Amino acid sequence: MGGPNFVNLQGEAAHGRTVSKVAEVTLAFWIMKVLATTLGETAGDFLSMTLGLGYYAGLAITFSLLAVILWVQVAASRYHPVLFWTAIIATTTTGTEASDLMDRSLGLGYTAGSVILVAGLAATLAVWYVREGDLRVYPMARRDAEIMFWIAVVFSNSLGTAFGDFLVDDIGLGFVQGALVTAGVIAVVAALHYLTRLNDVLLFWIAFIFTRPFGATFGDLLTKPVADGGLNLPRGTASLITLGLLAAVLFVSTRASAGVDSARPSGSDTA
Repeated sequence: MGGPNFVNLQGEAAHGRTVSKVAEVTLAFWIMKVLATTLGETAGDFLSMTLGLGYYAGLAITFSLLAVILWVQVAASRYHPVLFWTAIIATTTTGTEASDLMDRSLGLGYTAGSVILVAGLAATLAVWYVREGDLRVYPMARRDAEIMFWIAVVFSNSLGTAFGDFLVDDIGLGFVQGALVTAGVIAVVAALHYLTRLNDVLLFWIAFIFTRPFGATFGDLLTKPVADGGLNLPRGTASLITLGLLAAVLFVSTRASAGVDSARPSGSDTA
C-alpha cells in the first residue's frame, strides 16, 4: 500500500508472533499514547513551572533523562513494555519542554516553531526511507530503523505540543474545544484507515502527531485554573493519576497479549 516496500503497520504480525522492539499498534497502543502525552504535559509543566526550574533547565533535565532511557531501549535485545512506554513518556515530556522553550524563551512563536519541527520530522522520515527502503513501524527489529523511529517520535511529539498550544493560546479555544478539534482529526484518520486505501504509514504519523495535542489538552483540563476551564488539580497529583491509568492499561494489555501468545500453537511463530 502506498508504494514499494511500504507495508501495513501490522505487517507480518498477522502471520504469527513477530520479533519487534516496539509495541504493536492496537487500540491499547493509542490509549496509552494519549495517556503518555497527558503525563508528558503535566510532568513537563511540573518541572518548569511548579518547581520553577524554567524551560532551559527543564529541557536539560528531560533531554538528559531521555538520552539515557533511549540508550537502554535501543540497546535492549527485545521488547520490554515498561521500558518502551517509559521512553514514550520521556519523549512527550521533552517535547513539551522543547516546544515551550521555542515559543516562550526563544520567542519564535508556535507557527515558526511548528515549521521547524515539521521540517525536522520530514527530514527524519526521508532519511529513514532512503536508508531502510520503507517506514515500517511494526514489526521493527533493526537498530538503525529503531533509532530513526525515536528521532521521529521526538519531533512529532514536539510538533503536537506546539499545535495544541496554538489552538488554545493563539486561536483562543478552550481546553475541551481544543480536545474536540484534535479528536476530530484523529477520527478522520481512523475513518481513512478503515474506509480507504491510503498509506498506513502516513496515517500512523498523522495520528501520532495529533494524539499529542489531544493528550496535552486533557492535561491542561486537569491542571489549569477553574476560571480558565480547567479542574485546577496540582500538576503532581494530575501526573500521578495519569501514571496510574497508564500503568493499569499497560498491565491489562500485556496480560492479554501474553494470553494470546500462550494460546497460539508453537508452530505458528515466524522466524
